[in-house]
Amino acid sequence: MEDNTYKPKQLLTKREKEVFELLVQDNTTKDIAQELFISEKTVRNHISNAIQKLGVKGRSQAVIELIRMGELKL
Repeated sequence: MEDNTYKPKQLLTKREKEVFELLVQDNTTKDIAQELFISEKTVRNHISNAIQKLGVKGRSQAVIELIRMGELKL
């Protein structure tokens, strides 16, 4: 028997979510890049992509929206 439970598609990619989880822990772009073994430019790209998907104007608004949506916890 199939599981027909509706599962909404994740708005953010796994990596975008990881970046924001580290961002709310007061990590800098450089800290996040070192933690995830990616470049600082890639970190900024993930943040920018998430901001665009959420339709907000900056990092802080993105964090607020992600918390409101239950995608991110403090």
